Amino acid sequence: MSGEGDRDLELPPISYVWQTPVRKPRRAKWEIPDLTNPHTLTPAMRAKLQRIVAQTPEVMVKITGKTKTIGHLKSHLEYITRNGELAAETEVGAVMEGRHGLHDIQAQWADDAALDASRRQDGPLSHNIILSMPPGTDPVAVKDAVRAFAIETFGGQHDYVFVQHLDDKHPHVHLTVRSLGYDGKRLNPRKADLATWREQFAGELRLRGVEAEATPRRARGKVRRAERGVVRTIRKRGEQPRVERLAREETVREARGNKISAHQWDAKTRERQMAIKEAYRRQAEELQRSVSAADRDLATQVLQFVANMPEFETKRDRLLKELAKAISKTRPPQHGRDKERGGPESER
Repeated sequence: MSGEGDRDLELPPISYVWQTPVRKPRRAKWEIPDLTNPHTLTPAMRAKLQRIVAQTPEVMVKITGKTKTIGHLKSHLEYITRNGELAAETEVGAVMEGRHGLHDIQAQWADDAALDASRRQDGPLSHNIILSMPPGTDPVAVKDAVRAFAIETFGGQHDYVFVQHLDDKHPHVHLTVRSLGYDGKRLNPRKADLATWREQFAGELRLRGVEAEATPRRARGKVRRAERGVVRTIRKRGEQPRVERLAREETVREARGNKISAHQWDAKTRERQMAIKEAYRRQAEELQRSVSAADRDLATQVLQFVANMPEFETKRDRLLKELAKAISKTRPPQHGRDKERGGPESER
């Protein structure tokens, strides 16, 4: 990792596009500048740019929840192990199998939780994390990468257990980390931590021959947020989520009143996405000036990547389009009205 001395060096503009928008970002390995010329792409930056424009699969690292009671913790361990049918691996490399292994984990963690007198009544006992990759990824490599990630991130600091699930098209691993660390400090992950974890997980996958990347959605031209799990669950039941229904009702009211209110954050998001595209174009221009044929080829790929970026569209923009489409379907065909009036269509 970089030292304090190079934190103030200005990096190539394209690198700022890839940073997760947080107040206190943590410098990733690819952000270590070339001390002799900080404005140039380092090999690590170039490799990242290459992966991005090639649309390398993105890793998913998500905190799915916390356990706050011993009963909740036990039920969560039962869930991720399928009541002991799936083997669980601990921070010391022990493989716990069957109902007996599940009971051993539950008993150990329950005893430790009972002895934790410093925990607030509503404080978490554990943080539950899912690490996932797109369909078709080698599940063995995913599990090995999670093991290495857990050792690097929590080894020697926290108890943890992880279990791989193969009953979903996305190969994924459930990682449960005990909140209380060996030093008495509690795990309290922030957005910057998640960004770092994604980078680390992607790096471990690449070490195992799996192409993987970790970038913010906006760096890939995606503006709309990913749908929340609870919203997807409601939709799968054939119901309309309340948040979507309210958004549609607001859009209909505005359209009927011919008064579409301007949202300040929409304009800012639009400006930001234009700036991101421009940053990619400037980087392509820089690569085009290179004497290296590989650099010039990469420049072409970058420009194509920008050209393929989706047009800016907010959720409200999408709802307005759907509304206009629905209205057009309810209107009678133009030729039908002409025929009723005895117009040109009837003469033909």
